Amino acid sequence: MTRPATSFRAIAVTAAVVAALGAMLVLTVRRDGYVADPAGLSWMYAACWALFAAAAWSLRGVPARHTTALVLLGGIAVAATGLVAAPRTSTDSYRYAWDGRVQAAGLSPYDHAPADAALVPYRDRWLFPTGPECGEPDLAAVSDGVCTRINRPRAHTIYPPAGELYFLLVHALSPDGVRHKALQVGGAVLAVATTPVLLRILRRRGDPRTAAYWAWCPAVPVEAVNNAHADVLAVLLSVAALGLTVRHRALGGVVLGLATAVKLLPAVLLPGALSGVRRVRDAAAVLLPVAAVLAALYVPYILLSHSSVLGYLGGYADEEGYQDASSGNRYALLRLLFPDSWAVPCVVAGMLAVSLYVIRRGDPGRPWSGALLVTGTAFLLTTPGYSWYALLLVALVALDGRWEWLGVALAGAAAYVTGRAAADAGTVAYVVAAVAVMAGWAARKRSAGPRRPADRPTGRRPGGHEAPPPGPHAAGRQHEATRVGASRALPRRRRAIFFSTGETR
Repeated sequence: MTRPATSFRAIAVTAAVVAALGAMLVLTVRRDGYVADPAGLSWMYAACWALFAAAAWSLRGVPARHTTALVLLGGIAVAATGLVAAPRTSTDSYRYAWDGRVQAAGLSPYDHAPADAALVPYRDRWLFPTGPECGEPDLAAVSDGVCTRINRPRAHTIYPPAGELYFLLVHALSPDGVRHKALQVGGAVLAVATTPVLLRILRRRGDPRTAAYWAWCPAVPVEAVNNAHADVLAVLLSVAALGLTVRHRALGGVVLGLATAVKLLPAVLLPGALSGVRRVRDAAAVLLPVAAVLAALYVPYILLSHSSVLGYLGGYADEEGYQDASSGNRYALLRLLFPDSWAVPCVVAGMLAVSLYVIRRGDPGRPWSGALLVTGTAFLLTTPGYSWYALLLVALVALDGRWEWLGVALAGAAAYVTGRAAADAGTVAYVVAAVAVMAGWAARKRSAGPRRPADRPTGRRPGGHEAPPPGPHAAGRQHEATRVGASRALPRRRRAIFFSTGETR
């Protein structure tokens, strides 16, 4: 068979599998089984993930020149499947819509809970149904004959200021009566926009095929689009921040500050952004912009609000068992090995050790590698029960290419959905994910092979200075240094092209 025919066959097979994935996602999103049949919904999720794995595998045979178009078009089709139904497994987007409405009325979203009588003039039949509609299982009672789609209606909002500004923007741009579709469309736009940012970074420092780990992942249409979680905006900003940090630390810090001000989770990326930092000045170039952006966004809300801008954050931590390991399903892996009282100290010690390792030994040319290690470790140590948190992890996998970490994202979905039918499903899933990560690490280490004596560093630089120990990506830095040396002979314009198209892997 000729090469063009082989290429066409690979493209056709991949497109067919992505189409099957899209069809399965439509069936899954339209199925309202989270309350009535979580076990059945779990099997449909599993089928989607199996098709996703098949599609990512078949992409390996597609020629590089066709990869970008296929990943982008497939990503658009996959994201669109989240628009075929109202939010199915989460009601968070209703709170987003309410916070946007309250801000448009000139009120601080941190001052009043949705159930407060002071906000009665802003209620409508969509977010606050009355009468027979209050019998639906996902509605919370507010008062006699009045209920709401907003979860925890008596709690103040928990979302940081950049997230609140996003809710206000969506509200301002939305036509009347659009209801849940506005935030779903916003989520789809942000999810699709993340893919070209990934591709741009990967063209320089990776394999563009791994962008499919984000673009085609079932978690994206389910959580970023259908449930319209604001995490997708934080993911887009986080990916851009890590890409910028390679050459422009301060600008990367600004964007990372914005990401953290959408959802607090991107704060775990700081050690990755500081990969390989040796000087206080270089660390400050990242940390100071992050702090400045957070202050600039929080201070106006602090001045405008009569209540704490932290809202329900403390209550959420208690409710989810992050402060008391003896309650809830957090720290599930640690609790298998240690007493409950050891869980929080173990998390602190583990995160500190991994963060310091990444800062000291990480590759500054690939900050997302260290960020993936820190973020994935945080997930395995805390075992969160909400599947949309893993959107950040999925994007980091797309950047770094270590696909075995996707098992952690799948474990979050198992904990959230399957856990409703089987209480221990989340723990089992996280155990399997941890084993997969360790197996992947061992396999990659074995495939790299032992270092030959001639490859070992001498420990001395020219001039007698001690060289730093090689990091986990020393080979990538050596490749980068060789490329930089070769580029010195190029004219300036040619050199720019050389850097924009080369790879370090």
